[in-house]
Amino acid sequence: MTTVALDTGVGPLLRSWRQQRRISQLELALRADSSARHISFIETGRSRPSEEMILRLADQLDIPVRERNALLVVAGYAPRYAETALDDPAMGALRDGMEQLLQGYDPYPALVVDGTYTVVAANRGIAMLLEGVADHLLAPPLNAMRLTLHPQGLAPRIRNLRAWRADLLAQMERQIALVRSAELRELYEEVAAYPMPEGTDGQDEPTRPPSALSFALPLVIEYRGRVLSFVSSIATFNTPMDVTVAELAIETFLPADQETASYLRSLAS
Repeated sequence: MTTVALDTGVGPLLRSWRQQRRISQLELALRADSSARHISFIETGRSRPSEEMILRLADQLDIPVRERNALLVVAGYAPRYAETALDDPAMGALRDGMEQLLQGYDPYPALVVDGTYTVVAANRGIAMLLEGVADHLLAPPLNAMRLTLHPQGLAPRIRNLRAWRADLLAQMERQIALVRSAELRELYEEVAAYPMPEGTDGQDEPTRPPSALSFALPLVIEYRGRVLSFVSSIATFNTPMDVTVAELAIETFLPADQETASYLRSLAS
């Protein structure tokens, strides 16, 4: 996901991350139990940081795991974090745990995506919402952003598409700023350029009393002549030690009103 020129020194890269995080050399030094002078020497290339110092600075700068590996390689060290394929036998316990979580969340929709929003697992609630989506969008690998925002995807059935689309694009912008992924940037440019489906040019229509929408922006979507309303929650793994695990996110959709909850429970009974 990240491309780093090998002739770029680790110092300038660390300085770029520090500036992006809007942290001064002095503040970073205090956080990392170092000195502003040492941080300056590292950033200008006058001092070669140890592997431990790179990881300590990366931790204080909240640098993603994949980019920590890139910093180590540029500095002449071996990568610290493995990148294990999700179908590797070593990931068996992780896969089983995610599957149990997704199935336990039924009948409410839930899915797992990687760092570029490729769907790696989903439950029946998600499959239900995908009825009517164009076949080419359902061909592997499925991408959650394409499925949601494409004019032949879910977009025509999302009642508050303008607000939901703006929120998703803002989420992608924040992630791009964090991970500096060229692949993610390309995906963002693609989905941001999708035209609005016909019939969605006007303002979003209110579909529930204001009190039902006050605690979070809902996804309001038509399904088989009904209007369902969900709020989403995204969870990641604490202290990941593998690049693949670090980039996984579990998104669950909670009914935003009693009508949606009752209808989904009726499907499960």
